[in-house]
Amino acid sequence: MADPKGFLTTPREEWPRRPVGERVRDWDEVYVPGALLPVVSRQADRCMDCGVPFCHQACPLGNLIPEWNDLVSREDWRAAAERLHATNNFPEFTGRLCPAPCEAGCVLAINQPAVTIKNVECAIADRAWEEGFAPPAPPERLSGRTVAVIGSGPTGLAAAQQLTRAGHTVAVYERDDRIGGLMRYGIPEFKMEKRHLERRIEQMRAEGTKFRTSTTVGRDVDAAELRSRYDAVVIATGATAWRELAVPGRELAGIHQAMEYLPLANRVCEGDLESSPLSAAGRDVVIVGGGDTGADCLGTAVREGAASVTQLDIYGRAGDERDDEAEPWPTYPKLYRMSAAHEEARELRMRPAADAGGDGDVRLFAASTLRFSGDGEGRVCALRLVEVDAERRAVAGTERTLAADLVLLALGFSGPDPEDGLVAQLGVELEGRGTVARDGGFGTNVRGVFAAGDAARGQSLIVWAIAEGRAVAAAVDRYLAGGVSRLPVPIGPGDRPMRV
Repeated sequence: MADPKGFLTTPREEWPRRPVGERVRDWDEVYVPGALLPVVSRQADRCMDCGVPFCHQACPLGNLIPEWNDLVSREDWRAAAERLHATNNFPEFTGRLCPAPCEAGCVLAINQPAVTIKNVECAIADRAWEEGFAPPAPPERLSGRTVAVIGSGPTGLAAAQQLTRAGHTVAVYERDDRIGGLMRYGIPEFKMEKRHLERRIEQMRAEGTKFRTSTTVGRDVDAAELRSRYDAVVIATGATAWRELAVPGRELAGIHQAMEYLPLANRVCEGDLESSPLSAAGRDVVIVGGGDTGADCLGTAVREGAASVTQLDIYGRAGDERDDEAEPWPTYPKLYRMSAAHEEARELRMRPAADAGGDGDVRLFAASTLRFSGDGEGRVCALRLVEVDAERRAVAGTERTLAADLVLLALGFSGPDPEDGLVAQLGVELEGRGTVARDGGFGTNVRGVFAAGDAARGQSLIVWAIAEGRAVAAAVDRYLAGGVSRLPVPIGPGDRPMRV
């Protein structure tokens, strides 16, 4: 504990964002470049080095948070990087994309603003790359065993890196033309620039991991044949089956899933397209869904020059402070949060003129979609909604219509896409909710086939995805090595976030 009074004398200070008017004109990350390091050491001083650090329990990776906070406060960046990478393969990803359940579990958060754990983590990761503290770590010897990892999202990449470093020969199969899964084509550039992803991929290549892009297992390659070629297979495809909105008018043109919309914008940033064929430029956009994916659509639509944007959230507006009875510390509370995208839309007054009152937030809470209306030529032109109560029952007299010539559905995902052929060809069993069934060791009903990440757990956070990848790697290593593995096991298949 570098400064025993740090949490008393130093207020919480976060990585500042660039001015809205500047950042919406480009696709760069929203934060002020270089502004994190000057504040992060003081913020690390706020860590109390608790005897029982609940931030460990709140983080499925078991990150050694008090240890690297102390090292950062002393500016020992090399040691901090070593402690951080001991539990997390990709801290620059989680430092930018994770909602930080560790901060909700910070003991200081009982009655004060939590330690800025996420910012400290990001600073360590960035400094490690700048100073060369994250070199490739190839294995000293090869085991002679081979593993196919299907999917290159955070789970697949974490599993592949752990297994490669353990000495196995690993090939990652990705259906898209570039590695990264949702981090590549689902996460907008303004949340995480893809250069962070590229350098990890190059690190993994240098360690010996092989990558096979533009290959959909189940279509381009028979899954059963793939299983026969490898000693083990890991299903890490993610939950790609998106949820639908079965209301009248859904068939109208101009209504798209978020994961039809976001990849096109990312391909523009990659240089594949000059402009997106689904661009929101000049259009009245309605986003159905109040989660992070909806916010990603919002920030993208703002940058594309939408005429107006409205985001519908079926849940009521959360409170500004934790409800200590319903969601006591150290659980992750449902709070009214203002993401960078929401901040941009509010400041730029993106809410339709008819709804311009209130605080300018483009979100409509406790709102449910009833139907879509067309313009007579088969294109959507309006959305009819109604307010709902806590049980999602319609409130009489609250129906209204929003102009909408681009509707984006951000309703989440249920499990692997059954149309890929992967599940049927391998013969793996599914749970009732559509996810891959597995035992206590991450194994499926097919010997040598394992499942991890959203494909088996269901839609979750990136920090859980990486933890799943590390844990399934240990399970595969045990299987290949006859029951013994030195790889860490941060979570089990049945572990879940802390809840009341």
